[in-house]
Amino acid sequence: MTKDIQVFTQNSIQITEGDRRIYIDPYQMRRDHNNADFILITHDHYDHFSPNDIAMVACERSVLICPETMLEKAKTVEHLVSKIYTVKPGEEYNFDGLKLETVAAYNIGRTFHPKSAGWVGYIIIIAGQRIYVAGDTDETAEALDVICDVALVPIGGTYTMDAREAARLINNIRPKVAIPTHYGSHVGSKLAAQTFRDCVDLSIQVEVKMLY
Repeated sequence: MTKDIQVFTQNSIQITEGDRRIYIDPYQMRRDHNNADFILITHDHYDHFSPNDIAMVACERSVLICPETMLEKAKTVEHLVSKIYTVKPGEEYNFDGLKLETVAAYNIGRTFHPKSAGWVGYIIIIAGQRIYVAGDTDETAEALDVICDVALVPIGGTYTMDAREAARLINNIRPKVAIPTHYGSHVGSKLAAQTFRDCVDLSIQVEVKMLY
């Protein structure tokens, strides 16, 4: 189920479906890939919207998908992609055959990611599987309503949920597989992954995939 999911660093993720490549928030890529069919951006912070890294994954067919509220910033990379689509939280989309649902991503009691910004996580629907990439979020009502098979959730704390909070979310929404993200570099120790694993119910598989 998750062999075609890679986590590079932070929330930088690649999902492979057959010959399609989907990148989410490419950041600090260590080599050129230039094979993206879709590039999904959750929000406009530098470690999620990185023009230099978008250039490393984009090619002539790439489609960029981002929150509507960051369209002007996204236009700075329009020369790298074939088209740009925008999304709002809480909606369903089908972009060139890629089925998506968007989930509001924001902080509770912190100001780093305000709900008013309109930033998102994505549920990517591939081969009947629902893959939730939460983006930078806390344990929100919208996140608790997610139905998914695989959940990639931030655990670093400070700007997002920490490992225990993320585990509590996972134990509530109960995917088959949980994958921690957004730790071990800017925020959150590498050891946070073990804390997360220890706090997730044993009936839910935890896979630690962070490459660097």
